Amino acid sequence: MRFAFTEEQEELRRTVRKLLDRHGGPVIPAPEEPDPGYDPALWKQLGEIGAHGLAVPEEHGGIGATLLEALIVVEELGRRLVSNPFLGSTVLSAQALLATGNTDACARLLPAIADGERIAALAWAEPNSPWHARAFTTSAQAQGTDWLLTGHKTLVLDAAQADVLLVVAMADGEASLFEALPGSTVTPSVPVDLTRRMGEVRLADTPARLIGRAPLRRLTDVAATAIAAEQIGAAQRWLHETVEYTKIRKQFGRPIGSFQAIKHRLADCYTAIESARSLSYAASWAVSTQDDRASELASMAKSACGEAYSLIAAEGVQLHGGIGITWEHEAHLHLKRAHAAKHLFGTPQHHRATLLP
Repeated sequence: MRFAFTEEQEELRRTVRKLLDRHGGPVIPAPEEPDPGYDPALWKQLGEIGAHGLAVPEEHGGIGATLLEALIVVEELGRRLVSNPFLGSTVLSAQALLATGNTDACARLLPAIADGERIAALAWAEPNSPWHARAFTTSAQAQGTDWLLTGHKTLVLDAAQADVLLVVAMADGEASLFEALPGSTVTPSVPVDLTRRMGEVRLADTPARLIGRAPLRRLTDVAATAIAAEQIGAAQRWLHETVEYTKIRKQFGRPIGSFQAIKHRLADCYTAIESARSLSYAASWAVSTQDDRASELASMAKSACGEAYSLIAAEGVQLHGGIGITWEHEAHLHLKRAHAAKHLFGTPQHHRATLLP
């Protein structure tokens, strides 16, 4: 099978890249303020070019493209280490709603998400529960036409900024998706990756609306593929920046990039990233079209992209020398994002284990 992006998809990539390049590099927070927030102006500009509604059908206020187009945007956001709710709201939450098949809930919630006017957060993981769990301690009890949720969710992307909180909880023995109404307690986290907002959500008889059965397999595939796209975007740009720096950093009177040992290390990084990128694109296509191999390719991409980005993030710090360990330089942001993203939505080791017969 040969895969290639269409001219329209390449133009989308160019448009988003130009926008992000004008915006500049990643936000580097001060040590005493680890939460950088996100730029509302950039968020609005992404909405103006239709990015938020790419994977949302037209009948729900979106552009009516596919998830593949949204993942192109995710890759470009990863390239610049942009901190905003696109991954958690535009991709994960929107896809969770669509996968339930509840047209009423989609008609009510998706238009504002597709416009970027409302931010949605998906409360999925729990403190002692793996991402691939099929049962959760968060429970839902019916009370008339509504439900009451009780439990503790962690690693919730953009939890403190969300206008819409979607929660995966057990109802009548099945994992189900709920829209939590006001009443939950949200506590912002201080994650390893300072460019990503996360939080914890505690629910104690919090009123909620049942949306439908939680599409856990679909959620896992979308999440793994999206984070892989983000990783490959960041890895490609960081390798480019590192190569360029080895051309100007000198030791013994010559650029370090001219030394054979450095060339070998950079070649290893390039090989790893090129292989991972192929898997990322294959998974993006398969998950977008819901191909039979979607789950397999999503796990392969998540594993390969996580390992490749970790390699170049670590090598980048080493090859930048003294400046690579300063707070003002972005090297430490890549190292932290690589480490955190490697564990988000399942480690490479877990995803490789799922591929075993």
